[in-house]
Amino acid sequence: MTNLKTLKKEIAPYEKSTMKESVWQVINTLGPFILLWILAYQSLSVSYWLALIPMVFAAGFLVRSFIIFHDCTHYSFFKSRRANRIFGTLIGVLSLFPFDQWGHDHTVHHATSGNLDKRGTGDIWTLTVKEYAEAPLKQRLAYRLYRSPFVMFILGPIYVFLLKNRFNRKNARKKERNNTYLVNIIIVALIALLGITLGWKPFLLVQGTIFMISGSAGIWLFYVQHTFEDSYFEENSEWQYVLAAVEGSSFYKLPKILQFLTGNIGYHHIHHLSPRVPNYRLEDAHANTEALQHVPTITLMTSLQSLRFRLWDEEKKTFVSFRKGIKSAADNRRLTAEAKPEI
Repeated sequence: MTNLKTLKKEIAPYEKSTMKESVWQVINTLGPFILLWILAYQSLSVSYWLALIPMVFAAGFLVRSFIIFHDCTHYSFFKSRRANRIFGTLIGVLSLFPFDQWGHDHTVHHATSGNLDKRGTGDIWTLTVKEYAEAPLKQRLAYRLYRSPFVMFILGPIYVFLLKNRFNRKNARKKERNNTYLVNIIIVALIALLGITLGWKPFLLVQGTIFMISGSAGIWLFYVQHTFEDSYFEENSEWQYVLAAVEGSSFYKLPKILQFLTGNIGYHHIHHLSPRVPNYRLEDAHANTEALQHVPTITLMTSLQSLRFRLWDEEKKTFVSFRKGIKSAADNRRLTAEAKPEI
């Protein structure tokens, strides 16, 4: 990677939102979502399987709405900080995320992504080969369970979105706590209104299905954007922000329709390099920056390989499977034993 010192300066011109583009994105996101939701609800009178078609697309637009919320927490979607905060809080209700809590954890994630000494906030639980080998059996079993696709992509959305997001983190400030309470109240009121008006069974069928599809997709995006073979992890003394952004965050090259529904978040290297770039300018920032044309790139097909990456091998600087990680740890122990002088 060349021109590391100037990369952030090259990206700076794209750190500008425009009211016209932001408002249009709100319209072309929330409009289709509401229409598809209504279509799914009406289709239930014929068949759940028929209703599933608009539900799948509605889930895609819900993911897109989360990207808008995500931009608002970075104060990059609108020029006005207040507008970002107000609209971000409201649109966060759709994805069940409190504005301030997510904003705090996600800011920490950006400041520590790829830093082995500062893991634990706003990221996915990741152990190194050595840490896993030295961990007690209980912790290894918990880690294996956590890393299983069923727990991460099926139970994960239920736990994070429905449960974890409803409670304030320890030591949260009053402003953050109040924001979480406000979001919870709006969510409960909205669910009660729709459940009573539309009927609890059809409401839960439609919204529950959309929630599970979008939630699983959202966690998958977050997972794959940092869990790819040649990612970036370093101890704090060696860690560099720019390298963590361009080498530890993937360019997820998706088909155009999926790129649209995911709000360009596949250009994750740009986002980590500069969170102030609104999502609708990420593609231009990538295309017009020569130094970023060779960043780690994954496609829809190659991203499936990430499912087998469970441990970070500090020696080889790569993600490995449990099997390869255990073998690597055993080889390291053998080499260490052979290197000890005989007494």
